[in-house]
Amino acid sequence: MRLIVEPRPIPTIRQRRFELVERKGLGHPDTICDALAEAFSAGLCRFYRDEFGMVLHHNVDKALLVGGRASPAFGGGDVIEPIDLHLAGRATLAFDGVTVPVQEIAEAACRGWLRRHMHAFDAERHLRIHCHVRPGSRELAELFARRMAAGRPLANDTSCGVGFAPLTRLEATVLNIEHRLNSPDIKARHPEIGEDIKVMGLRQDGRIDVTLACAFVGRHVADIDDYREKKSLVATIAAEAAASGGDEQIHVTVNAADDVGAGDIYLTVTGTSAESGDDGEVGRGNRANGLITPFRPMTLEAAAGKNPISHVGKLYNIAAQRIAERAVAEIEVLDGVECLLVSRIGAPVAEPQVAHLSVATTPGMPSATRDAPLRAVVDRELQALAGLWEEIIDGDIRLF
Repeated sequence: MRLIVEPRPIPTIRQRRFELVERKGLGHPDTICDALAEAFSAGLCRFYRDEFGMVLHHNVDKALLVGGRASPAFGGGDVIEPIDLHLAGRATLAFDGVTVPVQEIAEAACRGWLRRHMHAFDAERHLRIHCHVRPGSRELAELFARRMAAGRPLANDTSCGVGFAPLTRLEATVLNIEHRLNSPDIKARHPEIGEDIKVMGLRQDGRIDVTLACAFVGRHVADIDDYREKKSLVATIAAEAAASGGDEQIHVTVNAADDVGAGDIYLTVTGTSAESGDDGEVGRGNRANGLITPFRPMTLEAAAGKNPISHVGKLYNIAAQRIAERAVAEIEVLDGVECLLVSRIGAPVAEPQVAHLSVATTPGMPSATRDAPLRAVVDRELQALAGLWEEIIDGDIRLF
């Protein structure tokens, strides 16, 4: 592995006059697709592990959500036509004489996730699931199987992953606002707040402007005056959730497209625009760290749904983020790190072609002071990849 360490170019993110960060919340159609593809992969992994003693080849990272039709109303509303979810990808459908119940695994995984995370959504009535999974190519299946002979996972793609740390105040603010509004505590106290929450944050010249799109659940909103009050409450919760540690003033706008006087407001039956207003697709939303950050390095890889054993499109995004976070936490001379990992198909996952680190350090610090501990962090996190799959299928690692 080649380790390349370069100083980060000036200005850093914090020194820029302008910054933009976005997050598509838990109930956004694109995020739902990521979540259900990942739940499907985890379900396959658990079946493979329990039935065969190992995770077999699969990648189910293609999902398309076709929005339904709904008629929201104060105090209620109806879903007229359910959402259609199309799942596609490749998987091992039979092994050692045992047929894998792929359709049943997909149904249980997707409906289970929706029951746990979408409080106003009926996972049985409001969703139709279409599973189009086919067997994988012989070449990739054999490459996956060769890990047994090699004694370690082999990369099943030539790809890259990126990560960065620490978060700026704006990045932390956008993340914190969506997490707070979609927390179990807030949902228990304010069931009118749906899960489809999109946060766009702008920082410019000492001011942070947050534009928040929040789906309200009609059966918990009595009338237009009640809607006004509850929309104001969302703005208050969002402002309170903003990250501390900066001088910028926070200004929050909720549902900017509303025309309240005309009764044109963001009201839903299920808490998501997927019921009628929007469609979704895997990979169109948050990156693996939960954010969309145009001023930071990003890749087009969709981490959700890829197998957690050998697909570097998933593993390298996790590893790069961990390398950046651990390096900043453990090496005092570092003020910021951006990490890029590049794989080569067929090579051991723990041995990327290149690990590139862009670092911000204390001025005048000798490179030897930073490079040796950086290599130690990189080596440690790459070696840990072989055991990462259990954390992934248990849902302990954020991927969207």
